Amino acid sequence: MGDTRHGRASRFPFPSFPDRSRVRERLPSAPGFWRSPVRGVRFTAVLGLVLLVGLTLVFVTGLLSYAAYNPDLAAVNDKTPDKGLLGFYLFAWPTGPHWLYRLDQGVHVTGGIVLVPVLLAKLWSVIPKLFALPPARSVGHALERVSLLLFVGGALFEFITGLLNIQVEYVFPGSFYPLHFYGAWVFFAGFVAHVGLKLPRAVRVLRSGELRGEVDELAAPAPDAPTISRRGAFAMVGAGSLLLLVTSVGRSFDALRSTALLTPRGVADPGSGPNGFQINKTAASVRVTPADTGERWRLTVQGAAGELTFTREQLLAMDQFSAALPIACVEGWSTSDQWWRGVRLRDLAALAGYPDRPPGVLVESVQRSGPFRKAALRDNQVRDPSSLLALEVNGETLSPDHGFPARIIVPAAPGVLNTKWVTRLTFGELR
Repeated sequence: MGDTRHGRASRFPFPSFPDRSRVRERLPSAPGFWRSPVRGVRFTAVLGLVLLVGLTLVFVTGLLSYAAYNPDLAAVNDKTPDKGLLGFYLFAWPTGPHWLYRLDQGVHVTGGIVLVPVLLAKLWSVIPKLFALPPARSVGHALERVSLLLFVGGALFEFITGLLNIQVEYVFPGSFYPLHFYGAWVFFAGFVAHVGLKLPRAVRVLRSGELRGEVDELAAPAPDAPTISRRGAFAMVGAGSLLLLVTSVGRSFDALRSTALLTPRGVADPGSGPNGFQINKTAASVRVTPADTGERWRLTVQGAAGELTFTREQLLAMDQFSAALPIACVEGWSTSDQWWRGVRLRDLAALAGYPDRPPGVLVESVQRSGPFRKAALRDNQVRDPSSLLALEVNGETLSPDHGFPARIIVPAAPGVLNTKWVTRLTFGELR
């Protein structure tokens, strides 16, 4: 029989609603919702300490990579003109050792890739806390939740934009440089706050192996039967990181390049012979045509002595010098040392009217698209004897894709500052 009203049976029984307590138990905010026996403070602490070392290394190498662009030297290099105090650490990027940027960017990109499984495991281990209610039980708890939000959000943003950048997939709005730069500082703020709040307890737990009467808020109150041990979970995370290392690190070494299955290695087929090494952008991709680099091409050199122009034949008639230097790209790939030959930048600076102490130089390319059509180099980079306006590589004339008729090659500089298809050098004050 249905419900009765005023002593009469209802023809239409009222629907029964589920018990609210049962509904709450099925929500992610309920402690019983998370039932994995692997979660726990000790498991999270181990992952946290790995990330503490790894993310610190990635962050520092990222800052050094940004400094290598000399963003405080000239507006053409500065992709974050509103950085203000966030550029406090910038310094004159050195030219030695010549493999410095190759090492720094290789560690930055490869380290970030290798940490992906660790970061995902760490986020999985603390996900119950992201849904915990009430949102803040005290001021200290509120600070912890805010730091966790900044840390998690900033880390995901940095890893996603970084991985898209090395895949050369620019699907995010705006330029990669400011997005990644400012995102790094948001992540760093949350990272430092989170470490300050959690590190003492994590160290104590790892040293003693117990919580000393504290509640393990990450452990499931009613765990399911285990399908894998915590040691096995650590092994899975480590195996994932090792797999990513093996399938990505090869893009920094010519002999291992074919093993880099998960990351681009520059142009897929750079060809063979002396010019057969990795290329980031071809001449066609930036709309450089044979007409731009043919017989009509001239190099203009400007400075205190006025404006001078040179044909390629005149440049070849000058004193030629050689240097063995790599090319290292922001996407994380690099080449081994290639033998470059051409005119030293400091000799061109002397012709421009600076025989004793060469100043910085603004380099301009004939390319019509893409960033860094102009790039500025510091005075220490101009003075270095290995800094060349290269005309040949590995004993052969530069190919069009490697910058014919002339390109810049500077030790320890990011690849984008080694401008190709150079048409003008302006020595002097840079702004």
